[in-house]
Amino acid sequence: MSLAPRLDLRQSQSLVMTPQLRQAIKLLQSSNIEVSAFVEEELERNPLLERDEQEHAETEETRREEARREEAPAAASAQQDASTAAASEMLPQEDAAPLDADWSNVYDAGEAPVGRGGRTDFEDGLDGVDDMAAPARNLRDHLAEQVRFAFAGPIERMIAAAFLALVDPAGRLAVSDEEIARRLGCDAALVAAVRARMQRFDPVGMFCHDLAECLAVQLRERNRHDPAMAALLANLPMLARREMRGLQEVCGVDAEDLAEMIAELKRLDPKPGSDFDSAPPPALVPDVLMRRGGDGGWMLELNPETLPRVLVNRGFHARAVVGARSREEKAYLAERFQTASWLVKSLEQRANTILKVAAEIVRRQDGFFRHGVGHLRPLILRDVAEEVAMHESTVSRVTANKSIATPRGTFELKYFFTTAIAGTSGGESHSAEAVRHRIKSLVDAEDAEEVLSDDAIVASLRKEGVDIARRTVAKYREALRIPSSVQRKREKAVPA
Repeated sequence: MSLAPRLDLRQSQSLVMTPQLRQAIKLLQSSNIEVSAFVEEELERNPLLERDEQEHAETEETRREEARREEAPAAASAQQDASTAAASEMLPQEDAAPLDADWSNVYDAGEAPVGRGGRTDFEDGLDGVDDMAAPARNLRDHLAEQVRFAFAGPIERMIAAAFLALVDPAGRLAVSDEEIARRLGCDAALVAAVRARMQRFDPVGMFCHDLAECLAVQLRERNRHDPAMAALLANLPMLARREMRGLQEVCGVDAEDLAEMIAELKRLDPKPGSDFDSAPPPALVPDVLMRRGGDGGWMLELNPETLPRVLVNRGFHARAVVGARSREEKAYLAERFQTASWLVKSLEQRANTILKVAAEIVRRQDGFFRHGVGHLRPLILRDVAEEVAMHESTVSRVTANKSIATPRGTFELKYFFTTAIAGTSGGESHSAEAVRHRIKSLVDAEDAEEVLSDDAIVASLRKEGVDIARRTVAKYREALRIPSSVQRKREKAVPA
């Protein structure tokens, strides 16, 4: 065995991820909002990039032209009325004032006097300051203000501050009164008394250890907490299992009274603190806009409000290259020019790719857009990739983090890709989403006397040509949060 060094020549293939290729892949799988943020950073870094305002200006000019066309008839009518009024004023009138009358100290009683800046109150202050809404307070500030009014002693305020620090956003406390008393070095009875008083704060039901205590506090506030209701709160797991017969025996009430008690519980807030600080959900800005065309088809376009448009300032680049004094400056300009050109090309290619994939999805799911979710067809990435001559990974990146605004609402592009469920006797396959929708429709339409079991749902679907197993129906039912047939039968036995 020789240990001498030697040279070997081998051939191998490898994928080299250049920075430009990484950038193109990142832009392709990002939403329009994320791409806009990235372009803003590039505009700050690259002096050769500039925003394309021409198309936006043309769009605004088109909108203004349409507005002028809509206002033209009204303006013509107003002009005609004004001309008529002017002509009538020029006609001689019996009560007309003399031409040498003094109008300096006369104003029309039907019009309010106007001061500086068009104000009618002759004040120079800022307009609408008193009408501006105060900033919304969060839950802790709201509770802290009530603490200052409810407790005067320093010890009670210290205990209340501890509760404020430990309460979660839903209004629950995970620490017992004894533990808080031990940490603060005070009497546990005083801690319990402070917490009982704070439970009556707005919103009612805060600072409770569990759901039963929270509901009990709200019922006491409404003067609806009696022994039967207390027994119901002590057996909430039975209520979750819809064991209505057992609850009637435990509470000592009949079916009608139990239904009223359950209805009372449903009017309470199980998490009184969750809605106080809840911010409105962020608006889903669609990346693709879809509307019906004149020929009955569909028209697609990228959302111009979020689509970034940039150009390469070639004139500035030419002047900068001529004025460059060193090799480093020329290398910097060349690198910036290449980066800007690649970004513009990547954005254009990204827009074309998104439109191509979205158009194929709309073509295949035409029945959904015309008739609803029951006509959603099974679709996988391979089907679209083969049709648009792209790789499956490219289609996956295109449909990631992107949504489309349709006449039926705004959906993520991933929504239209569902697995297929075979049809009976070799018939046409069905979309899993459409089957889930059909299961929900069957359960919603079932009679209280004839609650459908999973086997009955399977039989009904097979009559409609869907070859589905019972365990698949159970899985879809649980995903839709539909209780079992036994629980639904118990629940419908007592309409609460």
